[in-house]
This record gives sequence, structure tokens and C-alpha cells, in this order.
Amino acid sequence: MNQAISSGNGFSADSIYSITDALLAAVDEVITGKRRETALLLAAMLSGGHVLIEDVPGVGKTTLASAVAKAAGLSFKRAQFTPDVMASDITGFNIYNRKTESFEFRDGLVNTNILLADEINRASPKTQSSLLEAMEERQVTVDGTTYGIPEPFMVIATQNPAGFVGTYPLPEAQLDRFAVRIRMGYPTPEEEVMILKKRLTGDPMEKLVRQGNPTSVRLLQTAAQQVRVSAEMERYIVSVVSSTRRDPALSLGASPRASLALLKLARAWALLRHRDYITPDDIADLFCEAIAHRVTLSREAAASGVTAEAVLRSILETTSVPFAPRTRTASR
Repeated sequence: MNQAISSGNGFSADSIYSITDALLAAVDEVITGKRRETALLLAAMLSGGHVLIEDVPGVGKTTLASAVAKAAGLSFKRAQFTPDVMASDITGFNIYNRKTESFEFRDGLVNTNILLADEINRASPKTQSSLLEAMEERQVTVDGTTYGIPEPFMVIATQNPAGFVGTYPLPEAQLDRFAVRIRMGYPTPEEEVMILKKRLTGDPMEKLVRQGNPTSVRLLQTAAQQVRVSAEMERYIVSVVSSTRRDPALSLGASPRASLALLKLARAWALLRHRDYITPDDIADLFCEAIAHRVTLSREAAASGVTAEAVLRSILETTSVPFAPRTRTASR
């Protein structure tokens, strides 16, 4: 096992990998048959990104978010995004104190490590946009004053598919802030039986044992930043992402922010696989979840039933894959 990764605080690669393995195993005790989805969420957390979980109600979106927060030992708040939720509920607000004859700031829901924005597309566009500053800059500005929020910070937003009653589509600018979009999907019959069995003796969430804390999560984030990226991998990321801007099936391609997000995710993905370097497979594994929500199909492609995922898979198949030997040194 490669020992090149070090936190700078005496932690070896083995100890770092043991934390990631423990987090995955702990969430597996609660969520059945969603190992990849759990790994994607953890990769986003280690890369400092945010996650959008999209699917029909009742397939475990909220449970997955809650389980990851509890396993990681992070503070957690849930906001049920309904039409009457106001932006100030999210960012915080000033209230007048008659005793001191001054205004006092009251923290909003973003004052936490993990914010679950449940059914985000049911809230008004103004409330949705109140998250943008926190997601991008890790701060909120209220009445001209800027307030920091805890680190690490992550937004896990869930949404029902477009077309459900009472939903507002997320604008492209907000979608672009999410590192990955995950779709849970229905469980197989065998997995659904296991779900029933796990709940015969109570809620598995109550038995979940914490495996980390904010300090250990920051350690993992530092370790992910040390994962090596060769010049070939950088060019490969730029090649596949920039191809979305030229594909006739897409009217809107992915931005450079998407390239950066894919790079950070690939580093975290490699860490979860006990490696200190990324490979083309890491990039290909993450490409659809990291990019599909950032592109827009052309009218012709949408009318013909083509999906964004199908277009992205075609781009992967037609893009030359570089050879990245293990001994290659990183460009940064």
C-alpha cells in the first residue's frame, strides 16, 4: 500500500484509508445496496463539494444524507424547503434587542457542517438562491455584514424530478454549484427484503456508530488534496469536459468549474480506492454524475429521447484515453 499520502500530523496512508473504509462500512449498515451512491457522497465531501440527490420520494435520499452526517460525526441540520421558507431562515437574520438597544444576529440553518436542503425545488427561487454564497464562498452576508460558517461545510440537497406538483426547476447557475448529482433508484427485490429485515428490530440509524469528527474529515480533505495528478490526467479532464461544448446534441456545455470539480472528485475517488494518484478510470467513473446536470440537451436531441448521460458516455467512448503509469510524477 502506498504511503506517500500524509496529513503532516503523523498520520499514515493506512490510518487515512482505515477512516474512509470505516465511514463506508458504517453507512452500509443503514443504507442497503447503495455503496456507489455512498461513495459518491463521501467523495464530494472530501473534495469540498456539494451533492444533489434527485429521485422520487421514499427511496432513501434523506436517510443517506443523515447517515453520512452521523457516521462522519459532523453537525447536521435539515431544512424542509417549502414555499413559505424564507431566505433569512437559511442565511440568518438580525433582530432588535430592546434591552441592549441594538441589533443581534441570529444564525441561520447554514451554521452547520452538513445542511440537508430537503426537496430544494419546492422552495421559491429567492430562497434557493440564498444558498449560493454559502456553497461557493463558505460565508453568508446579512445586511452588509459577512459571517463565516463552520468548516467543513457541505450542502446535500434533495429534489423530486421535474414535473412533480409544486416544484421550481433549479437554474443552471445553481446546478453548476453541485459537484455531483446522484440518482438513488429503486432497490432490487432482494435489497428491499434486506431493508425490511433491518427494520424489524428498530431503526438502524440508532445503531450507527460515529466513525469521525470535523478534525478527521478535514484530515481526509487534506489527504485528498495530496493525491497526485499527472499532466496527462489534466489534459484528459479538459478534453472530455471541453468536448461537451462542441457536441451538437448539447446546447449548453460544461464550464471550467466542471473541470475543476471533476479533478477534485477524482482525487477523492482515488483516495477511497487506497491510491495516491488518479487514473483515467477514476475520471470515467465520475464523468456522468459530475457533468450531466451541468449540460443542456439541444431541442432536437431532447425531442428524439436522447439523455445527457448517453451523450456523455459517447464522449468518453470517442475520446483518446492517456496511459498514466503509476510511477509518473504529478504536475502539482
